Amino acid sequence: MIKKIALTITSAAVFGVCLNAADRINGAGASFPAPVYFDWAYEYQKATGVEVNYQSIGSGGGIKQISARTVDFGASDKPLKPKKLDRKGLYQFPAVIGSIVLVYNLPGVKDMELKLENKDVADIFLGKIKYWDDKQIKEDNPQVKLPHKEIVVVHRSDGSGTTFNFSYYLANVSDEWKNNVGIGKALDWPVGLGGKGNEGVSNLIKQTPYSIGYVEYAYKMRNKFSSAVIQTKSGKWVKPIEENFKAAAKYASWGPKNHFYQVLALQPGDNSYPIVAGTFILLAREKADVNKKVTAFFNWAFKNGDEAAKKLGYIPLPEDTKKMVREYWKENNIAPSK
Repeated sequence: MIKKIALTITSAAVFGVCLNAADRINGAGASFPAPVYFDWAYEYQKATGVEVNYQSIGSGGGIKQISARTVDFGASDKPLKPKKLDRKGLYQFPAVIGSIVLVYNLPGVKDMELKLENKDVADIFLGKIKYWDDKQIKEDNPQVKLPHKEIVVVHRSDGSGTTFNFSYYLANVSDEWKNNVGIGKALDWPVGLGGKGNEGVSNLIKQTPYSIGYVEYAYKMRNKFSSAVIQTKSGKWVKPIEENFKAAAKYASWGPKNHFYQVLALQPGDNSYPIVAGTFILLAREKADVNKKVTAFFNWAFKNGDEAAKKLGYIPLPEDTKKMVREYWKENNIAPSK
């Protein structure tokens, strides 16, 4: 269960202590990892007395706030390329791995009962497939009772790393999407309703029968959504389950030389779920002392937070990746002091 108190963590009185600026870390950004960051923050304050105030405002907002130096760390599901990091004076490292799933509010259709080919997912979000009983969907779901109801597409309205990774997937399975919509944190959507954050998309789907949208897996679990079976890069059907997320995540080949830049979507393998994504922390290069407080938090999470991440549906970083991240901190003089 997510510790909702960690959403703001503004009252030190919860733990009977008086906090000053030295005991507080402020971060903002991606909603994709927010559930696990809230959990880690709650437990970290209990263990150390240090408050971590994380605001789930979307990856675009996180990049803007750390670029403006208004927070101690930014968070983004869209990794920034090395040249952009240099231009903005930022460090970057991964914190955890998550997965983006297609969730639907389709009365009478159970979880993982619906199959959607990758090209059909693109056509739904392009507005080309308009009804649930379209022949393209029915062909793959002969045993499913599909209603003649209009599909309500739900997407993000804010700058979003979840959208970046989802649109990266769509652009690589559909030339029409690639040529007409493209890849980005914010898009000119052909159809649909917009919600702010994974939270906003989740709320719209809950409230809207016959809707479909994309959210990070933790939000599917929290809201008990039904999610679609889609296809691997090679076209094999693959369920949105932990085993298949891990099958894709094992292909991560991050390294410190390019500040861990890599997009994880559409990895090879017969069981690799196609929309797996890393989520990243951004730090201002000139703020060594502040950065050491931030890395102390994530170092604690790397040691103590894996079980919480797993329970929420995330994949912890492999130990060799954690080791590389710690070496990256040392090389840039931002490793925790203790």
